[in-house]
Amino acid sequence: MKIEFIGPASLADDGGINYPAKIDGRDTLCHFSYEVLEDIDPEVLMGNSLDHFAKHQLALLSIAEQKMLGGHAHVSKVQIFSSDLPSDWPS
Repeated sequence: MKIEFIGPASLADDGGINYPAKIDGRDTLCHFSYEVLEDIDPEVLMGNSLDHFAKHQLALLSIAEQKMLGGHAHVSKVQIFSSDLPSDWPS
């Protein structure tokens, strides 16, 4: 499976982030919920979602990649929620 993160990040209707990607050449949209953005760094008061995503982009895209590799892309979309954070993630 070949995964490419294309970008750029854009603000989603729910306040989360959409990030275009490709899986084996097929367009896919990674959607990061507002809640996962809050929970990835709970000690920091989140302001702008795009700025917060940029700060944690590597970790968030890694989570998206793991979901894709696990076969969790449905109808060309991968949704990343707080429950997708590793269990040992600081909270």
